[in-house]
Amino acid sequence: MTTGTDARLDRIGTDGNYVIVPMDHGITLGPVTGLKDIESTIDAVTRGGADAVLTQKGIAPRVHENKNERGYIVHLNASTSIGPDSNDKRLTGTVEDAIRVGADAVSFHINVGSNHEPDQITQLSEVTSEAARYGIPVLAMAYARGPDVDGADPEALGHAVRLAEEVGADIVKTGYSGDADSFEHVCESTRLPVVIAGGSKGTDRETIGMVRGAMDAGGAGISMGRSIFQHEDPEGIATAVAGVVHDDLSVDDALERAGLALEV
Repeated sequence: MTTGTDARLDRIGTDGNYVIVPMDHGITLGPVTGLKDIESTIDAVTRGGADAVLTQKGIAPRVHENKNERGYIVHLNASTSIGPDSNDKRLTGTVEDAIRVGADAVSFHINVGSNHEPDQITQLSEVTSEAARYGIPVLAMAYARGPDVDGADPEALGHAVRLAEEVGADIVKTGYSGDADSFEHVCESTRLPVVIAGGSKGTDRETIGMVRGAMDAGGAGISMGRSIFQHEDPEGIATAVAGVVHDDLSVDDALERAGLALEV
């Protein structure tokens, strides 16, 4: 890892932990709630404590004036929910593209266990090699997904995060196994910082409880999209998440700090 990579990791995290809000879903899902006026959403989540936001390269002009001097990550592949195979992520940009639009890091999605895994391994390896030349960190979104894969199986998730390290990523995002005990195996499977995805939006307590469990297992934070940007109070939920990730708050204390209801 180079000095440049280290410096840029500091721009997208705080003391080695990460609160990242991906908002690249406009390709996957279309202009859903929270993304039509993406400027306001970016402003809200970064005011709430997000370390970085993540979009596709074309959205960069809408990011910089609204991110409150937080970090910016450009995602490099995608698919759509209405296409023939949502697991078939195709390249949408390069590391040089990301640098040109002012990114501090890049990210790449790989579905480990899918029919598209071989091509995605090759592409991720190429991205990490290119990024290393420029000192740009790579966030690998390494999911356990495929026809015979349980996406919450800690063994499969452990394999996915280890793959990310093996091909040269700097941070790895994956699914949550459901509890801290099983997720500990996932975190121990790599020396990379492990951040969790959010998946479909749940209750505030479910979301913050999942973050607390991941941190207790040795995780390094979150990379959550819809659970944050589609929340009725994106600043508030970002505040609660950051409270757990950066200040080690309990679920109740994080919800209370954010002014969110303490659901039973």
